[in-house]
Amino acid sequence: MVSSQSPTLAWLGPRMNKTAAAKEVGDGGDLTTIRLEPLKTIQLPEITSPSRSVRDSDNRPCYRDNIKVSTNGVHDIEDRILRITGYYGYYPGYSSHRREEGSESHAETPASEASGERPRCQSCASTTLKVLGGLLVVLFVSSSWVGTTQVVQLTFKSFSCPFFITWFSTNWNILFFPLYYSGHLVTTREKQTPIQKFRECSRLFGEEGLTLKLLLKRTAPFSILWTLTNYLYLLALRKLTATDVSALYCCHKAFVFLLSWIVLKDRFMGVRIVAAIMAITGIVMMAYADGFHGDSIIGVALAVGSASTSALYKVLFKMFLGSANLGEAAHFFSTLGFFNLIFISCVPLILYFTKVEHWGSLSTLPWGYLCGVAGLWLAFNILVNVGLVLTYPILISIGTLLSVPGNAAVDVLKHEVIFSVVRLTATCIICLGFLLLLLPEEWDSVTLRFLATFADKKGEEHGEELTESSVHTRSRSRANGTVSIPLA
Repeated sequence: MVSSQSPTLAWLGPRMNKTAAAKEVGDGGDLTTIRLEPLKTIQLPEITSPSRSVRDSDNRPCYRDNIKVSTNGVHDIEDRILRITGYYGYYPGYSSHRREEGSESHAETPASEASGERPRCQSCASTTLKVLGGLLVVLFVSSSWVGTTQVVQLTFKSFSCPFFITWFSTNWNILFFPLYYSGHLVTTREKQTPIQKFRECSRLFGEEGLTLKLLLKRTAPFSILWTLTNYLYLLALRKLTATDVSALYCCHKAFVFLLSWIVLKDRFMGVRIVAAIMAITGIVMMAYADGFHGDSIIGVALAVGSASTSALYKVLFKMFLGSANLGEAAHFFSTLGFFNLIFISCVPLILYFTKVEHWGSLSTLPWGYLCGVAGLWLAFNILVNVGLVLTYPILISIGTLLSVPGNAAVDVLKHEVIFSVVRLTATCIICLGFLLLLLPEEWDSVTLRFLATFADKKGEEHGEELTESSVHTRSRSRANGTVSIPLA
């Protein structure tokens, strides 16, 4: 609390000369005036106070009492007095108390800026790590798919049974969930038993979990489409090169868009229609490359059929099951493998006894190649699903596209395949259409916004150049005694 006789007020109050004040009565006797003598210059003594005394930079005393702050943030006594008198070069909002607060605020400003920069640096670091991790995933995805395609062709030299290879490789999907659970145990503090984690991930099929009815209703169609996709892909590899088949398989992206537009009522995009037309053009050119003879036409049809069933699989998954996290995807793939082992194992036996696919005794099978194909296929599926969690989905699609030049390099260097101009053109058209399909839905507005920003910056730079030129022109014309204004 401020005392009634504040030290600050001691030097302010003017001394009224009591003897100088006199009453003068006028002629009328009704007018009374008071006359004050002018004050002389008063030397203010050194004032001491029980309150804290601090000297400022000019070695003048500053007194700081515990003064209350009003509701509007003004120090009642000191701020008002200093504002009136201009004492010690005072300007509003800068009293002794505010100097203390200002010093604290200035001291806290770098810390607040540093704390504001930390999340920014952390977000930049996380984005950089995400991009670098995505590039590694892209490399592994393309390498695993190229390796799968090339090892399949090597397997066909000694064991030409595509359905048995498909069935054997699909059985390896059972390992997806155990591998996911192993990663869960390593990376998570709160451990769950395998049964608890399995029940948690089975919510993809519904709140009741996975029942026998849902297993047959939801898993059977996807298992059939999965088997058809891989089987047709392997059949196409017996007719065409790995480069042609992988390029034609990239058309599944265009088919996914067309089916999503028709079935799921997704947004119509003109650029994706153009991409779909380019994919169809590439397919026709690929079929025309060898003059529409038997093996070429059949191989193209099988590859396009594989791309079509793959697109149907993805659209139906989105329609009935929606999106799935990594655990649910692992559960689903393991369920597919289990369904394949239980219900589709009869098909290879039927093909064996009808001699459509005859593989001899089990000891003569090329188990090394078979396990290599199955392992690479499983690695590809795991990398795709893990990559969707760790990085951007567009990078996974680019990894699939990069399998085309990867297979082309292997075909040229190892198998000495010579590509015709028509095949190369068709492959390039399909790949370009695939890239157009990767454009986001808001790509047109983003592009227009970028062009508008670029045009504004260019206009500002042009205006600055005009301003500088006009300044130079006026300075020259003033030197000549005339003033020239440049036309806009």
